[in-house]
Amino acid sequence: MDDAQQQIIERLESLEIKASFTEDLLDQLNMTIYRQQELIDRLAQDVIQLRRQVPEGGGMAAPRNLRDELPPHY
Repeated sequence: MDDAQQQIIERLESLEIKASFTEDLLDQLNMTIYRQQELIDRLAQDVIQLRRQVPEGGGMAAPRNLRDELPPHY
């Protein structure tokens, strides 16, 4: 083999290695996205359950009087 062919082979091997690492990285990123979506789905279900636990009226009691908030020594 002459020098030009050897360079082409080396470049091709380098590209194959990069492609392999890229595929592995893509698989890892896909798994990360999958796990994040599972977490988002669980959190959304938790929010739905918490909203069901809140009493009617949005959970807001009648407006409080600031005088009720004063410590007893006033």
